[in-house]
Amino acid sequence: MHSVHPPVLVVGAGPVGLVAALTLLQNDISVRIIDKDPHPRIGQRGSGIWPRSLELYNFLDVSEVNSLGKAAPLLRSYKPGTLEPVKDSSMVPHVEITPAIPFHAPRMMGQQLLDVILRRHLEKFSCSVEMGTELLSFEQSDEGVTAILAKNGISETFNTKWIIGADGAKGIVRKQLGLTFLGETRDDTRIVTGDIRLTGVGLDRVHWHRFGNFLERGVSLRPTDEIAEDGWQFSLFGREFDLTKIAQSEELIFEAIASLIPTKITFNKMVWMSDYRANIRMVNKFGEGRVFVAGDAAHIHSPTGGQGLNSGVQDAFNLGWKLALVQKGFADKYLLETYSAERLPVISEMLEVTTSILDSALTSGDISVRRSPILYMLGINCRFSTIVLDEFVASVKPINAYGVLDEKNLEAGDRAPDAPNMVQVGRAEPDATTLFCLYRPWYHTMLVFAPSLADATPILGALETYDKSIVRSAVVLPSSASVMPVVSPDLVLVDREGHAYSAYLVEAGQTKVFVIRPDGVIGAIVHGAGGVKKYFSKILL
Repeated sequence: MHSVHPPVLVVGAGPVGLVAALTLLQNDISVRIIDKDPHPRIGQRGSGIWPRSLELYNFLDVSEVNSLGKAAPLLRSYKPGTLEPVKDSSMVPHVEITPAIPFHAPRMMGQQLLDVILRRHLEKFSCSVEMGTELLSFEQSDEGVTAILAKNGISETFNTKWIIGADGAKGIVRKQLGLTFLGETRDDTRIVTGDIRLTGVGLDRVHWHRFGNFLERGVSLRPTDEIAEDGWQFSLFGREFDLTKIAQSEELIFEAIASLIPTKITFNKMVWMSDYRANIRMVNKFGEGRVFVAGDAAHIHSPTGGQGLNSGVQDAFNLGWKLALVQKGFADKYLLETYSAERLPVISEMLEVTTSILDSALTSGDISVRRSPILYMLGINCRFSTIVLDEFVASVKPINAYGVLDEKNLEAGDRAPDAPNMVQVGRAEPDATTLFCLYRPWYHTMLVFAPSLADATPILGALETYDKSIVRSAVVLPSSASVMPVVSPDLVLVDREGHAYSAYLVEAGQTKVFVIRPDGVIGAIVHGAGGVKKYFSKILL
């Protein structure tokens, strides 16, 4: 896909910017994506990818994140001064396996590899990242945005319609918009982290090793072949270390690691490192006019819990489908205000979650404590949003945007569950499919649960006015339905094993309609065509 004047400029080509670009490209919106660094970033960085993010990559058809990502190894801690294990503990909270959750466990993948995968997907749309290209300034009007860019000392004036700032905590987009970035900096909480190549006698590559503790001084080593066969992601922590001084020298980092691990260590290479201070901050809003921020440009926090990169990717996904509808002329610009309105409560609660984990680690010295299923991010919701509609909920409840997944309760604004082994009617050789196979970022999916196709037909007929490129329908029949081979313009599925009816809390004789947004969120739960039309009146022109 190529356009002389792409309507969207994405500033920053980490995973957040890449996901924003890919979401728009899949919506047939051309994109220009730039990054001021001359070369792609190296390093593992945020390596934990939680199930909700895996679902979003699935919707984007980026299956490699799940297939190439590794399971999180058990964290092995040791008796001080020895290689005698004290305990093995999981950094992953336990969650029951159900058909509604196809990705049951997080995957470990360094940001360097994730960036490569996402860039390859961009290239399918003839879009590549312009490295070494910096945004210097921008001015916006009601009609568009004029950006001043620079590359190799040569400036360029670029006219576009929208800017997405995914340029990190120190980026220019948030600063020039004048958004506040309130919070705190904890100078007493520092971590030196990075990628290193080393071998140690008796140090296996099965466990995630931790020596010492978070309160005094300690080191963690997670084996990862993404770096090399002797590669590790390391973290040095503890108040007894002068981490500011240690971070200034590879030799001091080697000495600090060796001082904590009582075995012969051979250091082969320092690949990448960073000196990190705990900053806990977020914006007052996620955009102004035609310019938006996402990821670290909008929120930074303690790395405990691994929620930051995941949250940024989810920012981008929320914004992408809305911006596409507006740019294509299907929705009013008002829809873009809901990006900020839906993400602010989520990020506010996320900061509370990760700060609580940090505080517990500082108190106990154990970074693996307080691992709650909330970290899976499957309970994140926007029930409070002005653009969701639920005709089955009588009262508005207090906002709990980071709620724990409750499979006995399902409301508009919640994550849409999956259901496997759905059989398509009308095919010569019926294939089993899943509901997640239907959901994609360029259209809404209307699920009509009905006792029979005849019961669903009036609802489908009343909705034929919607453009098929942005609204698609599927009838979901119970396994007890009497189904003849039918010719239908819409997808007809039989819930052979009852997983869909169970996950969506629908009774076999009931007619109930769910509208699934392009980001895999339930936009509406309604009785029929009238409710669907009411929902889309909030979204579409």
